[in-house]
Amino acid sequence: MALLVPGGCVRVGFSRPAHVRRRLTTFATVSPTRGDRVDWVEATSGFFENDTRPIMLFDGVCNLCNGGVKFVRDNDQNRRIRFEALQSEAGKKLLRRSGRAPDDISSVVLVEQDRSFIKSEAVVKIMEYIDLPFPQLAFFLQFVPLFIRDFLYDNVANNRYTIFGRSDACEL
Repeated sequence: MALLVPGGCVRVGFSRPAHVRRRLTTFATVSPTRGDRVDWVEATSGFFENDTRPIMLFDGVCNLCNGGVKFVRDNDQNRRIRFEALQSEAGKKLLRRSGRAPDDISSVVLVEQDRSFIKSEAVVKIMEYIDLPFPQLAFFLQFVPLFIRDFLYDNVANNRYTIFGRSDACEL
């Protein structure tokens, strides 16, 4: 089964809606000029060859996002998560791997070897990786319906520059 999703991506083997936690399947982008297909899972597999830790993608110029990265780093004593700005070349490739447009900086994304998480699911999953008491809090948050968590997430995300401001460059 194949589905053309926004951004010119073709998703093969889908089983859940895009807004729900997704397992990585084949995401290919068709080049409009040459007609070549790029399998983004394959193209980004090198990110996980020597280091299997998940990668947290964040908006590098958002003060809230940079604060979130600092918070995660301070509470991740075992360094179980890596970081990459959404605006970087690697970030854009990992966004495509996750079935998102390369210029979509609307959400934090957590990319694991075999799946990606977006919005509130990414936040909950990140909490599972960091130090106590956050894994326990994540356990309870999973019982809050996704539409409620994502509604709250979207309200903060859509107003993050107004409330928290922007920086000229990524701290990372």
